[in-house]
Amino acid sequence: MLLPLHTVCLRSQTTCRRSFASALLKLSRHRDNANVSHFSHSAGLSAQTCKTLLYRKHGDPSQTIQLEDVDLPPIGAKDVLVKMLAAPINPSDINMIQGTYAILPDLPAVGGNEGVAQVVEVGSLVNSLKTGDWVIPKDAGLGTWRTEAVLAENDVISLPNDIPLLSAATLGVNPCTAFRMLFDFEDLKPGDTVIQNAANSGVGQAVIQIAAARRINTINVIRDRPEFPQLSDRLKAIGATHVIKEETLRRPEIKELFKTCPKPKLALNGVGGKSATELLRHLQVGGSMVTYGGMAKQPVTVPVSALIFKDVKVRGFWVTQWKRDHSNDERVFRAMLDELCSLIQQGKLTAPACTEVGLQDYSKALDAAMQPFTSAKQVLIM
Repeated sequence: MLLPLHTVCLRSQTTCRRSFASALLKLSRHRDNANVSHFSHSAGLSAQTCKTLLYRKHGDPSQTIQLEDVDLPPIGAKDVLVKMLAAPINPSDINMIQGTYAILPDLPAVGGNEGVAQVVEVGSLVNSLKTGDWVIPKDAGLGTWRTEAVLAENDVISLPNDIPLLSAATLGVNPCTAFRMLFDFEDLKPGDTVIQNAANSGVGQAVIQIAAARRINTINVIRDRPEFPQLSDRLKAIGATHVIKEETLRRPEIKELFKTCPKPKLALNGVGGKSATELLRHLQVGGSMVTYGGMAKQPVTVPVSALIFKDVKVRGFWVTQWKRDHSNDERVFRAMLDELCSLIQQGKLTAPACTEVGLQDYSKALDAAMQPFTSAKQVLIM
């Protein structure tokens, strides 16, 4: 989600309690010896170091990210030692490195906010996790672009390890964003309609699949391109009801489309600018438009008529803030993950197109992730 935001380093209770740098590297922790279990060679790791994609200043990722060896600390009583399995490169990761995201880590910092790891050792007081469990971060800032890590038990949450690796690695951001936007803003019933732009994005594809599983119609707007027919077919194959070009929103034929499904209760905007304004025009009276991204880097303009005569609601959503707002009650997060994983296990929710890249080839992956209109998510395989 590329957002043209001025940077403010926010410090919620979670961030104050666990600063990015200490959570990422844990190089200055002080514990009584009685509460420390030293590194276990039986876990299959031969050294107390890990390979890490680290940045010490903000700027161009190609210039600031370096592959370095970092010492692993002892494992505390409430810690787990994990081996990272796979971690994607998301736009927000790039923005953090550039220094343009809404929250920024203390430096030096490990790149990456999403990914899946396997627990290889647990501290003596850990009771919610066991060796072999797959886990993902509960919040942004754990630093997932590395081979191993020592993390607090409460900083991760478990997943079933029988789902595809790429689905697990990309579960924590886009599918969670899609799920919350679909069900937190309007009371959608089977047969209702959602309209969205950026429909071929990771969030967009998750919206299509989750909505289809609930028998909710989706009108999916994408930019015109030479491969539009193939992309349209691909989105319909995963459950899209309609796939249209942006210019269709401004043409009379859109009225024909609304003869086959109701006008949307919910619009999801990941683009901004004129695209967002066009979504608003087609909402039902009293409907909601939720903005989660701004790829066009243009402001959202709301016509006065939409507010007065249609009483539309204009909202925003950021999954990081949602997770922090619910950090004291894991049950809601757990219920969402359980439902998403059930959809994955049923074959109703798949990962977006991904390119797997070895950690040592990180430069190639970063370059690819920063290209405009990229069609595949870059995933670092550890």
